[in-house]
Amino acid sequence: MSSGGRVWLFDLDNTLHDANPHIFPHINRSMREFIERHLGVDEAEATRIRQEYWARYGATLTGLVRHHGTDPRQFLWETHQFADLSRMVVKHGALKDLLRHLPGRKIIFSNAPGHYTEAVLKILGIRRCFDSVWHVERLAFTPKPFTGAFRRLLSAERLDARRCIMVEDSALNLKTAKRLGMKTVLISSASRVPTYVDARIESVLDLSRLGLSR
Repeated sequence: MSSGGRVWLFDLDNTLHDANPHIFPHINRSMREFIERHLGVDEAEATRIRQEYWARYGATLTGLVRHHGTDPRQFLWETHQFADLSRMVVKHGALKDLLRHLPGRKIIFSNAPGHYTEAVLKILGIRRCFDSVWHVERLAFTPKPFTGAFRRLLSAERLDARRCIMVEDSALNLKTAKRLGMKTVLISSASRVPTYVDARIESVLDLSRLGLSR
């Protein structure tokens, strides 16, 4: 495969920026509060439900829609509101330069809602680095790791999965990617990784040393 024919599929949170310090705690709290309000449960039960659906489906939203008829747009809007998002995003300093030097198309493939995804890309200053942005609304609310999410993107973008390199912090999402024929790059500090992971790096900035772009 020539480098010019490659297509890079990038996750957003904890891949292109660090969501752990500020953003994920805020979203988790917002999801718990949403569940408390809409299901009429206490904090402990709401936390249990959120964690169970995340573990079972890879996305809290999927469980709420399947088992409680939750309106996905309402859930995503209410749980992704930030008083000052720009102060919460932890940036990787050389990210824009890295993306500009990666040959081939670059696509965002995120389970996050569109308004949040676009806002983070703008804050990072990298929106123009990507040819297309896929968020959970464009995926018809079928998130990764479900095969349907991948097939929807591949079909709409007219891509051969074998041309794609997926860069993710979730090993579960990479399992689906590998099954479809993609190259897989896991962003993780873990010393041991699943066999379906082709490469592990600790930061997206380490992509350049893998030799995948040549």
